[in-house]
Amino acid sequence: MSDIPKPNESATEAKQEARHTLDRRWLVGLVIKPVIFLICGTMLFAGLGLMQRLGLISSGASGSGTASASSGATAEYICPMMCTPPQSQPGRCPVCAMELVVASSGGSKGDSQSVEIAPAARRIANIQTAEASFQTASRTIRAVGQLQYDEASLKTISAYVAGRLDRLYADFTGVVVKKGEPLALVYSPELYSAQVEFLLAKRSVAQASPQTLESIVSANRNLYENARQQLIELGMTDAQIDELEARGKADSRLHLYSPMSGTVIQKLAVEGQYVKASDRIYQLADLSKVWLMLELFPEDAANICYGQKVEAEVQSLPGKKFSGRVAFVDPNVDERTRTIGVRVALPNQEGLLKIGDLATAYLQIAIAPGAEKRLYDPELASRWMSPRYPNEIFDQPGTCPLSGMELVPASHYGFTDVPQGESQVVSIPRSAVLMTGKNSVAYVEAEPGRFELRRVVAGHQSGDQVVIHEGIEPGEKVAVRGNFLIDSQMQLAGNPSLINPDKYLPSTESGPSAEVLAALSELSPEDQSLATSQQICPVTEMPLGSMGTPPKAEVNGRKIFLCCEGCRGSLMEEPEKYLSVLDNLDQESESFSSPGLPPIGPIQELSIVPDLPPNAIAVPVSSENESSTPSMAVPMIRQPMEVVR
Repeated sequence: MSDIPKPNESATEAKQEARHTLDRRWLVGLVIKPVIFLICGTMLFAGLGLMQRLGLISSGASGSGTASASSGATAEYICPMMCTPPQSQPGRCPVCAMELVVASSGGSKGDSQSVEIAPAARRIANIQTAEASFQTASRTIRAVGQLQYDEASLKTISAYVAGRLDRLYADFTGVVVKKGEPLALVYSPELYSAQVEFLLAKRSVAQASPQTLESIVSANRNLYENARQQLIELGMTDAQIDELEARGKADSRLHLYSPMSGTVIQKLAVEGQYVKASDRIYQLADLSKVWLMLELFPEDAANICYGQKVEAEVQSLPGKKFSGRVAFVDPNVDERTRTIGVRVALPNQEGLLKIGDLATAYLQIAIAPGAEKRLYDPELASRWMSPRYPNEIFDQPGTCPLSGMELVPASHYGFTDVPQGESQVVSIPRSAVLMTGKNSVAYVEAEPGRFELRRVVAGHQSGDQVVIHEGIEPGEKVAVRGNFLIDSQMQLAGNPSLINPDKYLPSTESGPSAEVLAALSELSPEDQSLATSQQICPVTEMPLGSMGTPPKAEVNGRKIFLCCEGCRGSLMEEPEKYLSVLDNLDQESESFSSPGLPPIGPIQELSIVPDLPPNAIAVPVSSENESSTPSMAVPMIRQPMEVVR
């Protein structure tokens, strides 16, 4: 046994050691290496961020801006969130700490009034345009109202005499009756006594002989007339009285007849009920015509005239239209709803319109600015109308058979006898107009790919179109989709935008405003000359005199004028910074008279620092159009404040 060779134990141990080494290497490659790479990457990004914050390096946008600046162009750096005014140096926004970008970056070009969008960017942003066009200078008012009874057709049937209702022929609400049909049978002893007196008076008149004194004959005749009138007042008709005379016998029962054709809308008594004189029994309504009660806003109701045609649709009969005319426009505004009531008279001969149903009315009104409120209706041309019932129209003058009033020419209510040429106004899609407060703007594609801002005066909206009174000419293309993206590009470029459409717009005045001249006149002649040559405040770059008499400060032996006392602290803290602003302004060849720089004019917009020191003051800020933007007060502190250029 001793001669058999033993296994090589050292070789086995070597193999096991190699296997353990491979396992350790696999573990390092699987876990430890990614951790090391992650730590190194984190340290690298942290170092880059620290170097950017310290200003040792800058972003690519800043680099490109630096390159452009070095090439001779003046670059402005703005915050992507528009937190601060444009800055002259790259860096980070002091408010949100975002990297400032060059105002001209973002893939768009253009001048100070427009922005150019590349075709590829336009497709990505899905910018679409539409052409401004003419449309008829009228619009349709849509209003919802409720159908009600024609109050002029309502009648109440009351008891003329005390008695008992022996019979009610119209025995349920809603029954339709015709004029002259019996409605009820009344038993009344009082009526019987009055009939007996009438018959006795008639007999006395009939028995008078030629020998009877004239005074007695006259007295009997008066008694007869009085007795007949008493029967009429007790509810008997002339036909019933004639029948009583022919019969010669009194009757204690009386039929009540319907005075009109209509519908019983209220049944207020039952058979066998005792009633007193003036007690109500029925209420009737003529449903051959109904009222549509509308509520319109005052600006819409101001364009509505009496007799104007109205088209209506009811919910119960979709698709069927009913025509009527305006019968009344309430002269008062409802204090609760701030609306004006308009009543429309609708014919209902077929009885399709149901009381209480909701109806949608459509009225056409003129919308052209300054247009005369005169309408042409072929049904009213050279015709006459009832001043009480607009649906009563006649070919000749005369008297209205319903109201007894004299007819009035339709032209009296604003209708023309001959058709007039339809005036037209410019309209664009509603989505093309951007609104904020009282500012309305649109972006016009002046050239392919170049969009410029236009302030517009928008009028009424008709469907998906809005009327433009000023700002856009027919045939011009406006952005109807993607216009907010265009507006953001205008803001990034520092151009006029929806927020501040007046930026860089040329002043309509030939020189300083009257307010500025009045403020500068408070200075001495020497100071006036210095302030006029300086023109702007070096801190806020606002025109001197725009905030009152400019105060004077002396820095390094140099007299400097400020827009207000709030700027004095900033000037004293960083005098070199603000003196360089004036020096650079003096070195520019175009100065303030150049068209590229805004002349002295109204204040535009101020950046506001939220942390106010105790010595903060309030400065009024006004707009170019005082009627459109109310004055307000913003805190003015002793920190650099810049006009948004």
